[in-house]
Parts: sequence; C-alpha cells; structure tokens
Amino acid sequence: MRKEIRTSLTWSSVSKTCLYWYALSMKHTRRFVCHARHRMQSSALTIAFLSLISALPFSAVAGAFSVSPVRIYMLPRERAVAVTVVNEGDTEVVLQADLNVWTQKADGTDELNPTDDLILSPPIIKLAPNSRQVVRLALLKPADASRQLTYRMIMREVPEAVAMVDRTVQLPVALALSMPVFITPPPAKRIVDCVAAPNLTVRCANSGTAYAQVREIQLKRGTVTLARFEGGTYILPGAQKVISLKGESGLTSGAAQMSVSFDDGKSQIFEVMLP
Repeated sequence: MRKEIRTSLTWSSVSKTCLYWYALSMKHTRRFVCHARHRMQSSALTIAFLSLISALPFSAVAGAFSVSPVRIYMLPRERAVAVTVVNEGDTEVVLQADLNVWTQKADGTDELNPTDDLILSPPIIKLAPNSRQVVRLALLKPADASRQLTYRMIMREVPEAVAMVDRTVQLPVALALSMPVFITPPPAKRIVDCVAAPNLTVRCANSGTAYAQVREIQLKRGTVTLARFEGGTYILPGAQKVISLKGESGLTSGAAQMSVSFDDGKSQIFEVMLP
C-alpha cells in the first residue's frame, strides 16, 4: 500500500510564494520533491526565501486514519460495497477520495486517470476523534463480462491551516492511502509467463484478463536457492515487468527452476535457462 504525505507552508512576508514538500513512500523507499507554486522573480529572492526556511523551526501536524478493506473486490452483479473509514487520532479529520482508472503500459508503468465509473457516498467524510464511518463505493457503469476492471481509490486527508505557535511553523501533513479496486467476472484469470533475464532479473508478462500480484520468486538449482524476490508487485493484463532478484552475482549459466508465488497462495514453476 502506498502512502503519500504532503505538507504545505505559506509566509505572507514572501508574497504568495508557497512551498510544498512531498514524501512518497512504498515500503522502505522514500523520495522527497520540493517545488515552488509561483516562480521566484530573482535569484536574490530565492536565496532569501531559502534562508528563511532554514532559520525557522518546524513542527509537523498530522491526523491518523485507516481504511478497510485495503483491497476492494467486487463482482459484476454487485453495485456497491461497504468501506470502513476510522479516525484513529485525537482530532477531527476530513477526508475525500480520488477515483481513478488504473492501467499499466506494456512495460508495467502505472497510469492513473480520473474516472466517473465509480462514486463514493458520501464524497466528503468528516470524522470526529476516535470514530468510524461506513461509506459506500458504487459502480455506475456496466461491468465487463469477460475481463477484470481495475481502479484505484486514493483516500486523502484535507488539511486545515495551522497557526504558528511559539515562533514554530506548524506544517499540516496530509496523509493519503491508495487502494486497488478490482471488479472481476468469473471467467477472468491471470496468465503469467516468466523468463530469466540478465543481471539477476526476471521478466514476467501477464497475457490474461485479471491482475497478477507476484509475492515471491525463488530461483533454484535442486535444493539450493540462488536468488530470491520478496515483496508485492502488480502486473495488470497486457503488461509485463522486470523484477530484480537478490542473490550472489556471477551465477553460472545453465538450467534452473523458478518458483513464482502469487497473492492468492498459488505458485507456478518455470524451467528457465540462466544467461
């Protein structure tokens, strides 16, 4: 599950210039990107602005919420499903959802595009401290009878402006949770084929009509494990992904066995040739 943390900060002394910090996290990987909403008019202003930032103390202010289920499954005959949202913090939290069609390019790169296929009711969720609410996620279009429809619902906190306290800038931290939504007809299924690739990588392609999530890959010769992948990577229908394995470099070429395990507990065994 992917978590997004967004903070915003505005100083009236620097006109309408705003600074945004993003922290995008998946498992143990964090990436920070910083940009200005309005372009600085001179390098002198830029230097003064950054100096102001470095001189001010910061304090992060964030709510805490959870959503269940973290993966949403629907059958074509179901028009809506229940989703439970819990405010786990001691302050009120306001949430809203972004609904997107989720596709992947041929190389497995994710693409999200806003959609009206789904609707969340109510669209704005206001939760008192330590409270919960059940909302309904509904499908507005007819489901496909032959292939799975894939979406992502991103539940975002709507941050409130926080005043400076004791000359400490209070940064409102807006959390977001991204959850996959799968609408799956009975005939839809994954069809995955994996081959060994150079530099301890595996190329897996999904030619089926339903998603695949690879949880583990073991590359073996006999009872000896040569390399392994542990995690959770999605491969949507029509896409492929190159997955890196962890193991000793310099493996000798030749025949090996590759076991690929999926999120439903099933596995496939492939006879492969190491390059």
